[in-house]
Amino acid sequence: MGAQSAGSRPRFRIGVSPLSWTNDVLEDLGGDIPLETCLSQAAAAGYAGVELGRKFPRQAAELRPLLAERNLALVSGWYSGQLADRSVADEANAADDHARLLKALDCGVLVYGECGRMVPGAPLDAPMSGRLRLNQKEMLDYARRLGEFGARLRDAHGLRLAFHHHLMMVVETFDETCRLFDAAGHEVGLLLDTGHAAAAGFDYAGLIGRFGDRIAHIHLKDVRADVMRRVRRDDLSFNRGVRAGMFTVPGDGGVDFAPVAKFVRDSGYAGWLVVEAEQDPTKQPPLPTVSRAKAFVDSLLAEAAIG
Repeated sequence: MGAQSAGSRPRFRIGVSPLSWTNDVLEDLGGDIPLETCLSQAAAAGYAGVELGRKFPRQAAELRPLLAERNLALVSGWYSGQLADRSVADEANAADDHARLLKALDCGVLVYGECGRMVPGAPLDAPMSGRLRLNQKEMLDYARRLGEFGARLRDAHGLRLAFHHHLMMVVETFDETCRLFDAAGHEVGLLLDTGHAAAAGFDYAGLIGRFGDRIAHIHLKDVRADVMRRVRRDDLSFNRGVRAGMFTVPGDGGVDFAPVAKFVRDSGYAGWLVVEAEQDPTKQPPLPTVSRAKAFVDSLLAEAAIG
């Protein structure tokens, strides 16, 4: 499903993350599920595309036919940036192969997650309270570097930088996201993640209100509020929270998706909406889970279209 524009081309499309099948960090979660199963089930559930996951080949010649035979597009792919700790030139060099793959498969955005300035060792196994932060000067310097990197990404590869506010990273809260985007130029697009906003304790609609014109990519993720409260109360790690089921697909948790549906309707947003949830596939079987989420999102967007 996608709103139609001139020439019957979809204005937006609905994709799915492979995290419902195989976790990128916790390798035991879905480690036995073949990539072909993920792709075939994503197509069977009615999705138009998928984001990259750890089992995907990183050569366009290998990945393209796997997607094409199932009529799937490559949506984008997560890139673990280090700009909080290194130069723009070093970051551009490090991202080059990833960006080339995305461009070769007709992606429009690169999903950027800041993995610099994190807790040493295994940061996603550290208690949530241990997250490292940037001071005001550091944030301003970081925003400048991020803008320069976004400009290089655009000029070299024709890709838009989609910055992901994310738990346990240097931009997690509403205030941090606002500080970054107030300082950064329009070379930096916003990845709006409904679940990471809720898990960080804020209403994602505030980001739509402040930076709707900067939204380049959308992740539709839900949160089980009771689990999230326990994660915060007991100061658990991100990974323990994932194992406990703090995230789920849209419609299964407490997030209100009406504001994002209204945004898509009213703004003319032209991009991807990606169903995403880090879950244990033995507890939440992927095909029925993502099929249920697809039906929920389709219904939500249909209601918004006539609202």
